[in-house]
Order: sequence, then structure tokens, then C-alpha cells
Amino acid sequence: MTQHTRTTEEPIAQVRLGTDGPLVGVQGLGCMGMSEFYGTTDEKAARETLETALDAGVTLFDTADMYGRGANEEFLAPFVQTHRDRIVLATKFAVERGDDDSIRGVRNDPAYIRGAVDASLRRLGIDTIDLYYMHRRDPAVPLAESVGAMAELVAAGKVRHLGLSEVTGSELREAHAVHPIAALQSEWSLFSRDVEQGRLSAVDAARELGVAFVPYSPLGRGFLTGAFTDAAAELSQRDYRTTQPRFTGANAHANAALLEPLRTIARNRDATVGQVALAWVQQRAQVHAPLAVIPIPGTRKATRLRENVAATRLILTEEELAALEPIAAQVAGDRYADMSLTSAGRE
Repeated sequence: MTQHTRTTEEPIAQVRLGTDGPLVGVQGLGCMGMSEFYGTTDEKAARETLETALDAGVTLFDTADMYGRGANEEFLAPFVQTHRDRIVLATKFAVERGDDDSIRGVRNDPAYIRGAVDASLRRLGIDTIDLYYMHRRDPAVPLAESVGAMAELVAAGKVRHLGLSEVTGSELREAHAVHPIAALQSEWSLFSRDVEQGRLSAVDAARELGVAFVPYSPLGRGFLTGAFTDAAAELSQRDYRTTQPRFTGANAHANAALLEPLRTIARNRDATVGQVALAWVQQRAQVHAPLAVIPIPGTRKATRLRENVAATRLILTEEELAALEPIAAQVAGDRYADMSLTSAGRE
């Protein structure tokens, strides 16, 4: 049977980013892979993808100062400046990298935050960042101290809205009491559902506080597209996924077998496996209503971008959702080799 890809022509729907934030498309674009982590990038194709995304109604574009050690912000700068009034630009601070690209640590202290925002503004060539995230949490620094410093950036006009990444429900509540948080960005997919767990889950806290949830890696870093039969053998050595437990050895083979329910639904719905996975994430907004959910799948290809956006119109039935429900509990391997910097590592 020939499988077709759902396409979309009309711009996607919009949802509000937090209680008082701007309206954004219900799907954003993660730009990390345009600079590193997933092998060589065709810059011309990547720039075409940015324009294609905007034409499709994608308005939330996500980067961070650590992606390419600032190179990703510089890459996005011309695009952001050209379309400044149409784009909601999100970037992040906290992960400190060395000249050899190693991760040196996490910094949440006020002095570092003030320097990081100025550096990001310079690289982006703009006056104000729409959404500024704390990329990772350093438990050694009081959260109120870090968020207080971020709030000063809002007062100074350097930042419009604040976000946090990979924090627990309790940490989100604590931060929100210092200054309103517009968005929580954490990994959330059919392969990664720890944000739904715990006495006060991150999902529950976001819903109760009116904080938008921005799932990163909603396609399981590509695994949920069905692209891999033997991920460990098929990935280049320059691809950082070769270091992740879910993509290596027996784990990779076991996880590939978990995709059969997605393949069945995709065949029945004239969709791709990746679209089914993305539709599941998009529908978390209804499952956990009233929660705004804005996944940010990353891609460097315009064709894949169109495919991803079309998933916003694929509504899975209760029977299909039930068939997908057991997958996360069966996934082999953690999502990172070192889970200490994730919210799951502090629960």
C-alpha cells in the first residue's frame, strides 16, 4: 500500500502563550539541529524551511545560546530581523560550554543571566527577546534568586516573557510566585511522559497556573518518525544521538518494535508515522484541558516541515489513543545518558 502524507494549505490555528502572552501557532519550530547535533546542515535548505514555517502559520521559533555556542542565534538573526513583527523568538541561557564544545556546567546566578541575555541580544541583532528560558536548573542557586534576576530583564525591556525548561511541578509553582511564567519547555512525547507523573506533575502545575507547555523532541529525536530500523548503525558518528541510551544496542531494536501501533494508525488514516506521533502530542491539549500545548519539532527540510504542520489537523480517536497509551512504559533506556539535569532527576 502506498502511504501518502497529509498536507496543509491553510495556516495553522493559534493559541496563547501563557495567560498574558502573545498568540502563536499551535506548533512551533525547534531550530537547534540547524547548527549542530544532527550532522551537516544545508544552510540554503534550512533558510527555506524557516520561510516555509512562517508561511504555514508557525510563529514560535526556538533556539538557545548553547546551540553551536551562539551560532544558531546568529544563523536566525537575519530571518528574525526581516520578520520581526510576525515572529515570537524564544532563546535560553544556563548551559555553559567550553571552546571544545564540552558542557562545562549549568549557571543560574544573576550575574551570569545578565551577561547571557546581552550576548544573545547582540547575536540576534534585536532589542527584546520575546520568550527567555532558563534552559536547565541549578539546584545550588535559589530559584527565587534566578527568577528574580530574569524578572529584572523584563522590567528593563530586554525580555517580554519568561520561561523555564525541565523543571518539576513544584519548581514551576515556586517560580511563578516570583514572576509570571509564560511557558514550560520539557521533553514530552509517546516515548517520554515523565512530565505527566508525580504527586504534582509539571503538566498539572502548568494547567493550573495558565502556563503554556512547549514539548521539545515530540518526535523522540526522530525515532518516532519510524526512520530507523537499526539506529545505532544508521546514525553518523557526528550525530549526538549515538550517545543516547534509546538509540544504542538492544535498546534501539526493542524501541523500533514499539512503533507498530503508530504504523497501523498511519496506514488507516493516510498519514505518516511521524504525523501520528505529533498528533498525539498536540491532543494533550484536549486531554489536559485547559492547557495550551505547542510542540516544537525540529527539522531542516521544508518537506518535513509541511508534514509536521499537517499533523495539527489529524485528530486521533479514543480507540487510537488507547492503542498508543502503553508505549511509553515499554521504552528501553533513559532519554539522556545523564538524567541529573532533567526534571525527572529531581523528582
